[in-house]
Amino acid sequence: MSTATTTTDVPTTEPTVRTEAAAPVDISGDRIPFVRLVVIELRKMVDTRAGMWMLITMAGISFLVAAGLLLWGEDGGEPFTNFLGLIVMPTMILLPIMGIMSATQEWSQRTGLATFTLVPRRGRIIAAKIAAALVLCLLLLTAAGAAAALGTALGGGEFSLTGISLAGVVLAGLIYTLQGVAFGAAFLNTPIAIVSSLVLPTVWTVLTAMSTWMSDAAQWLDLNVVTGPLTTGTMTGENWAQLATASLVWVGLPLAIGTHRILTREVK
Repeated sequence: MSTATTTTDVPTTEPTVRTEAAAPVDISGDRIPFVRLVVIELRKMVDTRAGMWMLITMAGISFLVAAGLLLWGEDGGEPFTNFLGLIVMPTMILLPIMGIMSATQEWSQRTGLATFTLVPRRGRIIAAKIAAALVLCLLLLTAAGAAAALGTALGGGEFSLTGISLAGVVLAGLIYTLQGVAFGAAFLNTPIAIVSSLVLPTVWTVLTAMSTWMSDAAQWLDLNVVTGPLTTGTMTGENWAQLATASLVWVGLPLAIGTHRILTREVK
């Protein structure tokens, strides 16, 4: 008796599974839009109590100065230039401090590890901090202009720009803000940077008043001196050269030092 056997062909090759290569993960932070980085830096300035009260104080001082000039000014009403000139004075003093606080957040609040992990390219963070500080400067100067306009309107004063340049005031404010960012980046310590930004220019001004040679040098190296013609709108070719020289010393040099420190310093 014979038994019939049947054979079936079994495939000897395994089915081919198609796999797609995974997309490379961008760990450089370049996929985060720069505008978003600026918005984040702006939000950091408001999230902390020190930053929030700093901005509130600076805006409030503008309206307090305007109110004081309304109460103790001339009966006929102070012109717009008087309001703006007095309001801008304390604002220019506080703008560098605001810039310092923007530059030293990661190091004073120990958030650098999180920030530089999410965005490893520290240069983008530095640029975002500079842009955010300049945006805040423009907002504070806008508040100062609004306070001056309100005071002029309530007092019945004259709206004129005689003896003052709005563009020059804005540019001077931006320069002082950049100076604060530069000092903050150079020292990476908020108290030391604030004291240095206030003391060093004051010491320099005192020294320039002690000798003729130093007084001549101040025409090229003192920011308070070179920004005078800028705010009054009387800039000449030589004045622009003096402004560039002083800005290079008080803004460019510390900013270069600070950028190098931030790019190379170990985050703990």
